[in-house]
Parts: sequence; structure tokens; C-alpha cells
Amino acid sequence: MAFRRRAKSHPLFSQEFLIHNHADIGFCLVLCVLVALMFEVTAKTAFLFILPQYNASVPTADGEIVLYHYGLKDLVTILFYIFIAIILHAVVQEYALDKINRRLHLSKVKHSKFNESGQLVAFHLTSMVWCLYVIVTEGYLSNPRSLWENYPHVHLPFQVKFFYLCQLAYWLHALPELYFQKVRKEEIPRHLQYISLYLVHIAGAYLLNLTRLGLILLLLQYVAEFLFHVARLFYFTDENNEKLFNAWAVVFVISRLFTLTLSFLVIAFGLARVENQAFDPEKGNFNTLLFRMFVLLLVCFSQAWMMWRFIHFQLRRWREYRNEQNARQRAAAAVHGKQQSKTVKRESGYHENGVVKAENGTSPRTKKLKSP
Repeated sequence: MAFRRRAKSHPLFSQEFLIHNHADIGFCLVLCVLVALMFEVTAKTAFLFILPQYNASVPTADGEIVLYHYGLKDLVTILFYIFIAIILHAVVQEYALDKINRRLHLSKVKHSKFNESGQLVAFHLTSMVWCLYVIVTEGYLSNPRSLWENYPHVHLPFQVKFFYLCQLAYWLHALPELYFQKVRKEEIPRHLQYISLYLVHIAGAYLLNLTRLGLILLLLQYVAEFLFHVARLFYFTDENNEKLFNAWAVVFVISRLFTLTLSFLVIAFGLARVENQAFDPEKGNFNTLLFRMFVLLLVCFSQAWMMWRFIHFQLRRWREYRNEQNARQRAAAAVHGKQQSKTVKRESGYHENGVVKAENGTSPRTKKLKSP
């Protein structure tokens, strides 16, 4: 009990210390792993953190190539890149977003959303370019049949496995960042919803050996999300700038249609025609009717939930636009009424049948002329 009391009062265990120095702690841990590479005794353990594991040489027509599959050691690699993501998050925040925030003078709510969108713009842009490069170099676009042929795709190229490990590391790092960034309690459920969706879909594609389909679906998703957060950044700088939201709405609907179409094509038609249809977890084969129905239901549920959120967002924007228009009309009518009241001034009396009447209805007294 005495140790617990001392630990709570020690600055290393305080909440403020962890919030303000979490990136420095992560940098020290990463540096320790990199220093371990310099010594022969610890180099093997350090490579376990840095490089993907479970490599195997596979003979091909052009010779042997090194491919990878997944295993429990991947958790160690993911842990290392979680600290890398925390460091990069702090770099983007300090050297880019904080400098912009000082110039914009945003409110606390907008400040939090601006930081969120700024971080996700950087991540989505990097992931889009990286994902597109992997898809093109691996030939998944030029040969769409490769998305389901020779399933299960147990052996992965280095860049495919490394991409998935980094994606899992980023979305796992987003969980402690909710604490480090002091996200409001009202915003935490929304953050947890989309973080959980990304983790479930990315981990599902990785563990169920649907990595090729997962790459293309991630690319579609990241394009739509990138446009949304760019539009939100421009909206915070100028609230009258909403044209990018219209472009995002079109891209969002198209990406949902492509996601559903491609998922049905690969899972319901492609995998259904593959000869090897058996449940064999040791070989990484999950190609059964129940498996295909489960994956399709998961994809349809997530797309329906996203469309419902999209429609709710558009309706809210429409209501806000209508309220703003009504407020402007009432303000314009009030200004117009004030202008009319200023131009048409009432005199102290008014005319009735050619006779000037006073306010009480009596005619004013005639002015007596002084005698010369």
C-alpha cells in the first residue's frame, strides 16, 4: 500500500506527465530497439520488432521468392509500429496543426475536430498512395481474377504484409490517443465506432486471407474519407466553403456502390467457383457457404450503417442550411422595416379633411399675430 501511494504521487505516474510526454516515451522505446540492432546478442530480438516474421522461400518459374504468412509474432511487430505511429502523430500535431490553429483562433469544439481531420488527412493521403502502389505493382488491377483465384492467399509479398501490419498499428494507436488528446466524453463513442470498424475489417481481411480484396476496398474507403476531412478542414477556415462536401457526397455514394459490387463479385461468385471449398484453418482455407454468407453480411451491414450515417449527416446539413436561410431572411426583413420607418417619419399631427389634427384629435390653436 505504501508503494502504491508513492507511485500515485510520483510525477512519472501522473496523468499530466503521460499526456504531455507520451511521444517522448515512445521515442525512447523505439530508440532502444534501434540501438539493440548494433549488438549481436540483441540483434535477433530487435529484428523481431522491426521486420515482419514468418518468411518462407517459395519456388516459382523465375526462381525462389520470399513470401510471408501471419502468426502470433506479428503482435510484437505491431506493438513496435504503434509507438512509431504515436511519434508521427505528435510530429504532425506539433509542427503542422498547432501552428495553423494559432492563426485560425478556433473554438474548443472546432479545435478538436480540426486536429482530428488534420491527422486523418495526413494518414489517408499516405495510405492511398501506398495502397495504390501495392495494388498496381502486384497486378491486382490488371488481373481482377487474381482477387479470388488460388484462394487461400496464405503467402503474402513483403509489401502487402507490411502494409497490413502498419494499418493495424495505426488504428490501434488511435485508442490511447483518445486519452492523450483529451477527447471529450461526448465524442469518444463516435471515435470508437469508426476505429472498431477499421480494425474489424482490416484484421478480418488479414486473418481470413482476403488481403487482395481488402486492399481495393481500403483504397475506395480512404479516397472518400480523404475528401471528407479535406472538406472539413476548408470549412473550418471558411464556413461559406461547402463545395467540397458536395464532391465528397458524390464520391462517397460511388465508393459504396463499388464496394458492394466488388464484394459480391469476389465472394458470392468468384470464391463460390473455386475448386478448393473446405474449412481448413491450418491451411488458411475458410471457403465455405457459411463463411461467404458471414463476410457478405458483415460488408452489407457496415455499408448500410455508413449510408445511414451519411443520410443523417446530409439531413442535418440541410436543416442547418434552412435555419440559416430563414435567419437571414428575418434579419433582412428587420433591416428593411427599420429603413422604411426612418424614411417615412410621422409628423406631430396628421391631416384629416384638409385640417391638421393633433395627436388627441383636436385641431391645433391658431397662432395670434402680434400687432405692429
